[in-house]
Amino acid sequence: MTRLNFMLLAILLACALALVTSQHRARKLYVELQQALELEKKYEREWSQLQLEQGAWSIHARIENIAVQQLRMRAPTAARTQLVPSNQGAAR
Repeated sequence: MTRLNFMLLAILLACALALVTSQHRARKLYVELQQALELEKKYEREWSQLQLEQGAWSIHARIENIAVQQLRMRAPTAARTQLVPSNQGAAR
């Protein structure tokens, strides 16, 4: 009978240790999950900021302003514009 009691006690201790180990691992994984979710939120905010920034950099008026002021570009006059005829009719 005492042998059976010791065996049951050993099984009980093993189960208790397994339970403690699994609970610790679950808590550790939960903390990692929370950290990953926070990182995801951070990346989402950064992505939104980058999209807004890209929109601001690509505004037509800004591009035109840079072309005129920094690159000294200007729209061609009508006298400098040439129309090139299309060769679609000749290809048939």
